[in-house]
Amino acid sequence: MAIKQFLLPDLGEGLPDGDLVRWLVKPGDTVAVNDSIAEVETVKAAVELPSPYAGVVRELLAAEGETVPVGKAIIAIETPGDAAAPAPAEGAPPQQAGDAPMTLVGYGPREQTPSRRRRTGPAAAQAPAIDPAPGGSAQSAGPDTNGHARALAKPPVRKLAKDLGVDLATVEPTGPNGTVTRDDIRAAAPRVAGYVASGDLQPATGDQTHHSGQTRIPVKGVRKHTAAAMVSSAFTAPHVTEFVTIDVSATMALRDRVAARREFADVKVTPLLFVAKAVLLACARTPELNASWESGPDGDEIVLHGGVNLGIAAATERGLIVPNVKGADQLSLLELARAVGELTDTARAGRTTPADLAGGTFTITNVGVFGVDTGTPILNPGESGILAVGAINRRPWVVQDETGERIEARWVTQLGLSFDHRVVDGEQGSRFLMDVAQTLADPGLAML
Repeated sequence: MAIKQFLLPDLGEGLPDGDLVRWLVKPGDTVAVNDSIAEVETVKAAVELPSPYAGVVRELLAAEGETVPVGKAIIAIETPGDAAAPAPAEGAPPQQAGDAPMTLVGYGPREQTPSRRRRTGPAAAQAPAIDPAPGGSAQSAGPDTNGHARALAKPPVRKLAKDLGVDLATVEPTGPNGTVTRDDIRAAAPRVAGYVASGDLQPATGDQTHHSGQTRIPVKGVRKHTAAAMVSSAFTAPHVTEFVTIDVSATMALRDRVAARREFADVKVTPLLFVAKAVLLACARTPELNASWESGPDGDEIVLHGGVNLGIAAATERGLIVPNVKGADQLSLLELARAVGELTDTARAGRTTPADLAGGTFTITNVGVFGVDTGTPILNPGESGILAVGAINRRPWVVQDETGERIEARWVTQLGLSFDHRVVDGEQGSRFLMDVAQTLADPGLAML
């Protein structure tokens, strides 16, 4: 028998860490290659990690709620073998069990981390393949950046230290074999809002903490990524936002007719589908809205994308994410309806993959589902346009025809278009917005 450690892999696009949401196995469980063992959330998405080994789970090396750096061991699995093999160095790719493929992308951090010191002496011959920390499950993450030994602490203790803002290296350990305990963390915790953390700051459900009527929620995962991306976008791309209010009664009538067709019986036909189609038509006529500003060693460039990867903002329990439909401009209305439906259902179920979130070229955000009339959307980094769709309500509207003017109750909505003024000038942005508006006001214009 041999005990092998599974190191957290790079889950896509060089991400440095992931939050371990929950374990799907426990010590003593038998797992096969590619069985799901844990759910991990990154700044991109939540994914289930498949096991690279077949065997018996011996130890969980990370705690639920812990932020785990790429390349760190998270689980130890006892596998069939002739002899115990040395544990892999942190940062090195784990060996595969048998010939089964590993379905994740890349292993280990971008920079090699120091290897764990080998055991020597007589005890080494009888030692298991992994080097258990004193106390059974306390962890030392290896030397710090200055080469000093880092404190020994169990994952829940490390999480408590992180929540309370305590540097483990400054804590005097009182636990067995020099481990840091919860009481050590509480004793060293800084004063928060005038109260000592010990006894006053108690963990609540999930990652939240309550203190004197306040609720504190750590910013991480999807929300952390969204915040960083929005700040970067707002202070990098000069935003311009324009608005238009339109009568979409003709589009609402078309939606009813389309939804009644047999081929659309198994898909959800919503007004958003027709907004998406209008956006795709407008992107073809004003390609600057489907473009990116790129800076390189040879200077700045405006990149007009050949196709539209249409992002649809989706509100999920983990925050707002924007998966995109690849090649949306090449899809029929039925294909687009299915693609948008699958994308949003997957997002709300928390199963969006990093690939679904990457490569977007234009985004639609439907704030109308919250009863909001309009908004000023912030561009997704790397994109030049984003359209906010407001609530569609019955409102009085002036209707003009050959008989004159009259006021009727009509279906009315408001659109808000933000664009990168480095890429899109006012004339182009206005033309694009009116193109979308006119198509929704009179869908027959799509025939032109």
